Amino acid sequence: MSQNDTRGINTNVYATQPTRITLFMRTFLLWQIWRFVAINLRMMQIIRLEKQLHK
Repeated sequence: MSQNDTRGINTNVYATQPTRITLFMRTFLLWQIWRFVAINLRMMQIIRLEKQLHK
């Protein structure tokens, strides 16, 4: 099969554009810090629960 053969490949790729609020949240430092803290707290909770189960 040659490199230029595109049969069976969908060349109509559709990617959505991020909204203004999405772009804002991606660049807003306080939001990023909050998400970092929230995700880390959730991970700590999951790890703590796992350790309690394996005692």
